[in-house]
Amino acid sequence: MLAAPRLLSIATAVPPYPLHQDDVIERVRLLFGGAQALNRLLPVFTNTGIRTRYSCVPIEWYDRPHGWAERNRIYLTSALDLLEATTLQLLDRAGRARQDIDAVVVVSTTGIATPTLDALLIDRMGLRATVRRLPIFGLGCAGGVIGLARAASQAIATPGETILFLVVELCALWFRRDDFAKSNIVATALFGDGAAGALLSTEGDGPAVVAVGEHTWPGSLDVMGWEVADDGLSAIFSRDIPKLVATEFRKVMAEFLARHDLVVDDIDRFVCHPGGAKVVAALEDAFGLGRGALAGARGVLRDFGNMSAATVMFVLERMLADPRPWNRALMNALGPGFTAGFIVLDNR
Repeated sequence: MLAAPRLLSIATAVPPYPLHQDDVIERVRLLFGGAQALNRLLPVFTNTGIRTRYSCVPIEWYDRPHGWAERNRIYLTSALDLLEATTLQLLDRAGRARQDIDAVVVVSTTGIATPTLDALLIDRMGLRATVRRLPIFGLGCAGGVIGLARAASQAIATPGETILFLVVELCALWFRRDDFAKSNIVATALFGDGAAGALLSTEGDGPAVVAVGEHTWPGSLDVMGWEVADDGLSAIFSRDIPKLVATEFRKVMAEFLARHDLVVDDIDRFVCHPGGAKVVAALEDAFGLGRGALAGARGVLRDFGNMSAATVMFVLERMLADPRPWNRALMNALGPGFTAGFIVLDNR
């Protein structure tokens, strides 16, 4: 029987500029002051449950227009800084050296990099020339779970090796000041920047990845994603996402668990990507939990906003810091596709 990969360490990082939601609202009033629909949409900011987010640029940067080339240059510099900071934390917490890393899996959907971020990180940190690379683009908010599952698969395929999993998303960088569409206002109210990661190996201590899975709904390509505009990336959100979670998610989750001889009652902790307050509430209903039960997801949303794929790793870090005992945890996230990603962790 193959040994299960274990999470040797978890780490997160945010860029240096905090964005307080009240300050963002005032900035939006100034920038969108001429939009008639703004007052109707402003409650979106207060209904998110977000108090603070972080940005790789100061809030004054958003006062001026910025093109693709400038935004992507900032993405490359800031993303690499965050990935290095995350990696150093991971190695320190696991008691490993950078030369112990055998493979790097990097997830990001908020910028373009060729050579990819993993290659840039290998060069900056002086990792071994034989390190295997797997860059993953386009998973959006599901990338934290699906990317971690891909890293776990690499660990299973190469027993004893150390796999570095990283995710970085700079969503706030793509705010578009001339777009008065509701989807842009919602994105402005929700998104923040952040990075996270994990070290995995079949040798060592930590929660074990014992099951992974995905479900992509047919005919759902327009539910979530990016649309490429002349001045950046424009968010696509369907207003039906909370409804889809409420009506479809529980069945899909139950089918995933059943494939691994599990039921919902076998799960002690739920580690969810908090896409927004309404989505968290819909997930609580889907899991059969009371309102407010997903306190970790709500807390991360409050303190960091929606950092796309990185967010669920922040929730995982918070859950692992909780001293209360647990046996099994279910990680889940939803992203463009429209796809649900699942991981079961075993702490025994």
